[in-house]
Amino acid sequence: MWTLPHPIRASAHPIRALPHPHTGEGAAVLGLLTLALLGTVLLATAPLRDRPVAGGALAAVGVSVFLVVAALWHHYHRAAARRARPTAPAAVDGRWFTAESLAGFPGPAAWGPGAPGRDRLYLAWILATQGHDAAWIGHRLGLPAEVVHPLVDAARERR
Repeated sequence: MWTLPHPIRASAHPIRALPHPHTGEGAAVLGLLTLALLGTVLLATAPLRDRPVAGGALAAVGVSVFLVVAALWHHYHRAAARRARPTAPAAVDGRWFTAESLAGFPGPAAWGPGAPGRDRLYLAWILATQGHDAAWIGHRLGLPAEVVHPLVDAARERR
């Protein structure tokens, strides 16, 4: 005789909460269906001689709505990508920097007048060895280009 295992105890996956519903997408679909229905009613009730004008007006409204929705979608996704971009940590301690990770660090080129702190230079060096360019490192760490470029050049030669 076959027996079925208990569904909760036999599950290898923990119970997870349902994902957040996408109410904005549902509202957009409902709005588009409403516009399509209104357009169909308008064309069906318009006199025969006015149907080309009504159809042109509906097409213009449809294109306008599409452009507005596309612009809003583009803005939303750009803002979401900007928020999701990783940033450098605010504080870095010396445990991050080992002799292996700092091998090839151009000390004399980096220690100039007005140079930032040692930990920020070391972090810039590690980011440069990971393949980040000077503009990216300078922007994320707030370092001037004349400090970052020698580090990036030395890291490129190291690879």
